[in-house]
Amino acid sequence: MAAVAPRYLPRPRPRPPRPSVLKLFKLLHRTRQEVFKNDTRALEAARQKINEEFKNNQDETSEEKINELLKIASDVEVILRTSVIQAVHTDSDKILLIPRKDLLQDNTPYFDKPTKKHES
Repeated sequence: MAAVAPRYLPRPRPRPPRPSVLKLFKLLHRTRQEVFKNDTRALEAARQKINEEFKNNQDETSEEKINELLKIASDVEVILRTSVIQAVHTDSDKILLIPRKDLLQDNTPYFDKPTKKHES
């Protein structure tokens, strides 16, 4: 009797990432590069954290859980973009803040008494 070669079943292909997942992954990395510009330590730490979080959840199949993770990642991106500012120690008791242009806003003066609107 001739030996029969074993049959190998093809491995199931991993599901391609949803476009929204990949888009958010890239957006987080672009935001990281902008927010932590010229800070190699922070750039690397943020890169590792983003990659780690996405890798830890790459096999998630629950649509509800995926949507929850996407919401968290989106919130993180907004916080990074709107709340993080770079600072450099210039002296033992002084810090130089380096705001990005997109963080700077026109300052609206505060008035104790609102101005009256003219009715036409």
